[in-house]
Amino acid sequence: DSVVATFYAAVRQDPELSVVFNNHIQDWPEHEIKIASFWRNAILKERSYSGNPMQAHQAAGGVKPDHFPIWLGLFDEVLHKELPPELANAWSRLAHRIGQGLSYGLTMSNEVPRF
Repeated sequence: DSVVATFYAAVRQDPELSVVFNNHIQDWPEHEIKIASFWRNAILKERSYSGNPMQAHQAAGGVKPDHFPIWLGLFDEVLHKELPPELANAWSRLAHRIGQGLSYGLTMSNEVPRF
């Protein structure tokens, strides 16, 4: 949970990401709880998260594939400050796979013609 709190403190300071997040997040503590649950599910297999990250990112509006390298860079910085190296690297690999999937999904959904 400290990783999530530290990361979102950094997001709120980032000139590009803060705009995207602040346009969508109304309750930061609630969002952080939900995202911490996501990571416990992804890493510890707790099954405490119910949601669809792709749908959430599409519905948020304003989230672009170009945001993911910034997001991942901040996340990696936080991971390496907060966690032992081996654990930070494992989280980072998973975050990069998730980020690639979300970025790809957003790119594809933007390219699909809407009738």
